[in-house]
Amino acid sequence: MSQARVLHFRCRDCWLFGILELPDLRAPARRGVLIVTGGPQYRVGSHRQFVLLSRHLAANGNPALRFDYRGMGDSEGEMRDFESVQDDLAAAVHQFFAALPAMREVVLWGLCDGATAAAFHATRDRRITGLVLLNPWVRTDQSLARATLRHYYAQRLKDREFWRKLAGGGFGVRRAFNGVGQLIAAARAPAAQVETLPQRLYQALSDFRGQVLVILSGADIGAREFQALAARHAHWRALMEAPRVRQTVIPQANHTFARKSWRDQVAAICADWVRSW
Repeated sequence: MSQARVLHFRCRDCWLFGILELPDLRAPARRGVLIVTGGPQYRVGSHRQFVLLSRHLAANGNPALRFDYRGMGDSEGEMRDFESVQDDLAAAVHQFFAALPAMREVVLWGLCDGATAAAFHATRDRRITGLVLLNPWVRTDQSLARATLRHYYAQRLKDREFWRKLAGGGFGVRRAFNGVGQLIAAARAPAAQVETLPQRLYQALSDFRGQVLVILSGADIGAREFQALAARHAHWRALMEAPRVRQTVIPQANHTFARKSWRDQVAAICADWVRSW
């Protein structure tokens, strides 16, 4: 069982709101998990994933805090993207420790661009000792084009329905070839012009010396883009093979882990990993 507590705290001139799930333990927990939302999303999460995850973590002995950035949910201020939430994360980390004085370290847990934002923030506070990154956001025009060509169009060529439509004239051949041509051009674009975000994430993860858990969806193009980094680049491959990094894939899962079985797998993997070191 767990207990929930509402937290409100300041970030610059705005009030932020969050929910702290507390384990029912006699001894105070020394490691907590801060959930970092991604995209235009608030603290409940898609399919209530963040609520359910927080409760699962607390039931397994780790307090969990989920909160709204400025401009989202119940928090004040203007909406912002993942590049502009470092102050929000710092405020949430500070409040987490203030609420639990016996806690000594925290893990940042993020989905999509929330995962990337968490990685960017991780080196700013020594008390952050772990990262859980679900489908980290590394999107570039080049990576999207490559992933689409490899994982969408390659599969379409194996689809009987595709060939039936093509033979029956129910498919815009010229438009399709134009689209494929544009994707090929984007995929061949010079890497130096389009890989800024992957390079920044690589540097952030390299600078962070704590433990890292990467969870990828088997049916998500964003996850395929992330996987392609290690497949194409030796430095990414070395990073992902480091002893402090663990990577797992949940087959068939979509980007937001929409099915209960997928969410349950994520929660179990995270709880076990947080207790493992």
